[in-house]
Order: sequence, then C-alpha cells, then structure tokens
Amino acid sequence: MPAPLALRVSGASFAYAHTPALTGMDFDLHAGEAIALIGPNGSGKSTLLKGILGLIHRTSGTVEVLGQDTAPAGSIGYVPQTDELDPEFPVTLEQVVMMGRYRQLGWLRLPGKKDRAAVAAALETVGLAHRAKTRFGELSGGQQQRGLLARAVAAGPRLLLLDEPFNGLDQSNRDALVGTVERLKADGVGVLVSTHDLELARAVCERVLLLNGTQVAFGPRESVLTLENVQRTFHEVGVEMDQHTLVIPGHEGH
Repeated sequence: MPAPLALRVSGASFAYAHTPALTGMDFDLHAGEAIALIGPNGSGKSTLLKGILGLIHRTSGTVEVLGQDTAPAGSIGYVPQTDELDPEFPVTLEQVVMMGRYRQLGWLRLPGKKDRAAVAAALETVGLAHRAKTRFGELSGGQQQRGLLARAVAAGPRLLLLDEPFNGLDQSNRDALVGTVERLKADGVGVLVSTHDLELARAVCERVLLLNGTQVAFGPRESVLTLENVQRTFHEVGVEMDQHTLVIPGHEGH
C-alpha cells in the first residue's frame, strides 16, 4: 500500500496581487517522502511554498494538505530562507524551539511536560540537544539554521516546507541536516525542500520537481534530474551539472 498523501497540488497557479507568479503546478507528496524543488532564482520556489501555506493568492487549482482543502492546524512546518529572529535577542536555543509549541500552548499557558518533551525530541532530531541552554546568538549560523528547523519540528507537523536550508552551511551542518530529514521521513513526515544542491536531492529526495514560472518536470529523481531537463529549467543561464552541484552563474547556493 502506498503511503498516504501529505500534499496534493492540482492545476494550481499563484499570483501577487494581480501579477501571475507561478502557473500549472501538478504534483503530490506522500508521507515519509522528500521532494526536491529546483529552479532558478525568481522561478517561483518560495512562491510555491508560500502558496501551500496560504500566504499568497491562489488563482486556480487546488491545494490539499492531508486530504483537506484547509490545512489542519499545526500540520505544516515551515523554515524560510531568512528568519526575523534577532540573534542579539537574549534567548536560549531551547526557548527558541519552544516557540514552535505556542500554537498548542496559547500565549497564556505555561509549557507542560508534553511541551518540554517535544522540544527535547526536536533538539535531539537536529543533533543539538547538547546546546539547549546556549544563547541562540552564540550558535554558529549553521546551528542557528538547525535550531529554526527544530522549532518547526517541535510543533509536530506532518508536512515540512524548507526554503534553501543548505545555503551557507559547512559540511558538518549539511550532514546533520541530511540526517534530520532522514529521521523526519522515517517518522512519516512529508518534506518539500527548495534547493540548488544536487547532493542533497540525491541523498534524501525520492522525487524532483523542476520549475521556472511553471512546472517543467516532475517525477523520480533519476529520470527527472537529467542535464537536458536542468538546462530546460535554467534556460536563461548556462548550466553545468556534475554529481554534486549545479553550477549556475549569479545564483546563490550550489
């Protein structure tokens, strides 16, 4: 039996105000699976993630999370490219991750045993349990990124959206992030990850979605992640592709 669907996007298009941003999206994501979302800067990767979250206007089609038109409360976790959290703010990593529990807590109730256990488990998942009491601003950039992922994980989502999580990470933090995605998949979480990193796509993603203003290709990693498809996706720029990286002039990431 195939795993249940975490996400189904059918004929969906999205716009900012009246300006079309992304059209013709058709794909699904199963529980326990990861899909790599690959395309040039400005191709609509972040737009798609925000559209799934309901943060921008959907002009056509449907988006279903866990089989429902309106995502069940707390079912989606999201880690954006940049976060508004001030690293100078005097708060520990553990306290940052506890922010992920506020939807369950409400603003007036103090965290209970279940909340503390969820935070501890999330920190364990991202490999930072030993830094729980460290001030967030004292962590490395890669550790902060993993801490923000732990904040999303602490809420217990069934669908996790990651926007360029590997940008600027050193190898140890990359390895930790790969391990984190693997553990989340094993727990039945569906993961949609925007990336330029082919090593990540090959390491943890079963399927690949290529887009550039519209959907270019979608399917199993080995059949979709071909040089021909990638060149079709990045047609504005010359692209080189090896086992690990996309070499894309003018693009951040690998």
